[in-house]
Amino acid sequence: MSTADLTDAASRPASVRVAGAEDAETLAAVAGATFELACPPSMTRERIEAFVAEVLSPARFADYLADPDRHLLLVEDDEAALGYAMLVAGEPQDADVRAAIRLRPTVELSKIYVLPAAHGTGAAALLMARALEWSAGSGASGVWLGVNQQNARAQRFYAKSGFERVGTKRFLIGGSYEDDYVMERPLAPRLA
Repeated sequence: MSTADLTDAASRPASVRVAGAEDAETLAAVAGATFELACPPSMTRERIEAFVAEVLSPARFADYLADPDRHLLLVEDDEAALGYAMLVAGEPQDADVRAAIRLRPTVELSKIYVLPAAHGTGAAALLMARALEWSAGSGASGVWLGVNQQNARAQRFYAKSGFERVGTKRFLIGGSYEDDYVMERPLAPRLA
């Protein structure tokens, strides 16, 4: 996917769909192109590349897509994938997160990214809405996420989406730890 393919992304309508096994390569391409956007300026290229190779490869996305506790969404227009989200149902593994979040059962919004050309198009808001809809439908009472403490843009988006800061945690990238905020939001109960 080239940047030229996305130059007029704002003029094309976006939609969100559940990702399937056939989307592993696309998810990895979008993840590789967007992960750096969430990293603090001090993070080295080597650390970013190590994380992408270890956690965001096509093989890892194939594993994620096969995991029954994970739900992956793709936001796309009629020409290209614009972003993705990954949700993980269940109790957090991280002790700091378990202590910080207040709502159970919970879903982690593990990843939500859109390509830079899709910023400001509404694609991220559409993706967030579908992620929250799925989470509520799963029976969760809340959704949590971790965001780098230096990523002010993402923090603003999450706050606008109803998340509030409830704690902190550490996040391992390329052999070194980064400091994250833990943010959480309640979900409206699903009506029967």
